Amino acid sequence: MRMVIVAGTPGSGKTAVLIHALRSLKEQGFKPAVVKVDCLYTDDGTKFDRVGVPNLVGLSMDMCPDHYAIYNLEDMIKWAQDNEADFLVIETAGLCHRCAPFTRNSLGVCVIDATSGPNTPLKVGPFLSTSDIAVVTKGDMISQAEREIFRERVLEVNPNCKIIDANGLSGQGCTELAEEMMNSQEVSLEDEKLRHSAPLAVCTLCVGETKVNKKYHRGILRRIDGFQSYEGE
Repeated sequence: MRMVIVAGTPGSGKTAVLIHALRSLKEQGFKPAVVKVDCLYTDDGTKFDRVGVPNLVGLSMDMCPDHYAIYNLEDMIKWAQDNEADFLVIETAGLCHRCAPFTRNSLGVCVIDATSGPNTPLKVGPFLSTSDIAVVTKGDMISQAEREIFRERVLEVNPNCKIIDANGLSGQGCTELAEEMMNSQEVSLEDEKLRHSAPLAVCTLCVGETKVNKKYHRGILRRIDGFQSYEGE
């Protein structure tokens, strides 16, 4: 079974692009299955129902969605196998710009919004720099010059990725994404590893501490460099 992991910033059009690509896969006779990982709420399951794709929704609640997705990956694969799927497609929420959900043998797809500003590719983390494909959406809403600058910024962060310009409304570019999905390799969970470490989540805030005084906090913590001189005062 092939595994495709789709990540990206909130509101970038991940689900819209994915639905068009899933339609193309089904037209070619493939049987995809989708797991949507979000935080508190999503109605995307009904959208996948409309295109006739088996889907499962997971809400990470107060857990990092990437940690949640990685922890549940084995069960996701088993669920897709039970549905006799050719593709397991995992769409994971993008929150902190430090997401790193891709595994070594999956097809890593980053969806990024061209209207978010020319420097956005420089601000996001491993979900762009380690991706195989960067799907750039909403390019029709900016000028040609802005599109070229955005493209150069993407390649500056990840010179090896394939860039696909896509439109989640019309479906433009989504067939090309589907073709890349068809050409991806099969995955064996036993040999899988993450391409990049997941975001850190080890501190007293993570386990529910609400007091803000720093004396109450332990774990992996970082301070602003300019504040180091205040240490001990």
